[in-house]
Amino acid sequence: MRWLTLYARSRQIPASLAAVVISAVAVGALARDGGGGPGDPRLPVLVLATGAMAVSIGLSGQDLALDRTAVIRWVPRRAAHVLLCGAVVGTVLLTVQAMGEDMATTAFVVRDSAGLMGLVALGAVLSGGQYAWTLPFTWLSFSFFAPPPTSAPMQVASWMLLPPGTASGTWTALVLAVAGTAAYAVAGPRR
Repeated sequence: MRWLTLYARSRQIPASLAAVVISAVAVGALARDGGGGPGDPRLPVLVLATGAMAVSIGLSGQDLALDRTAVIRWVPRRAAHVLLCGAVVGTVLLTVQAMGEDMATTAFVVRDSAGLMGLVALGAVLSGGQYAWTLPFTWLSFSFFAPPPTSAPMQVASWMLLPPGTASGTWTALVLAVAGTAAYAVAGPRR
């Protein structure tokens, strides 16, 4: 059990979890004050993206050479880390939502948290853990200001804001989640 505590501290999990909870509670308060209309996906997407960006810092350790000396294989540990972070981010939003305003369906939360964690994992592979947040931030920024998704490419580009039953949104999130988790599990963060 001591190794789990040391792993959590080295990955800055307590600080990341605090940031996830604080952002979810803040956006939950905004939703109660009428910050977004009913069915507006921007607030829940903002919570999920902020949570994914907050946990992204834990995708690389403090010393890569020290990390490479671990006895436990890295591939399953990295994959589990990404999947667990996505589950925590989604669960925090669903918990805050259960205490207050209903912002999004469970299917929406699962789809977006999985896709966003895949983006974060890809960001860690391409840019390292300290800059892993840039890929979901850029995609989220584009989604907020993009024109309405009338064509298939625009639906893929704005997958985060699409209703949960939309095929292009679901497939985009699934591809990002699988590709990001697999790439991070095998390659690890960029040095």
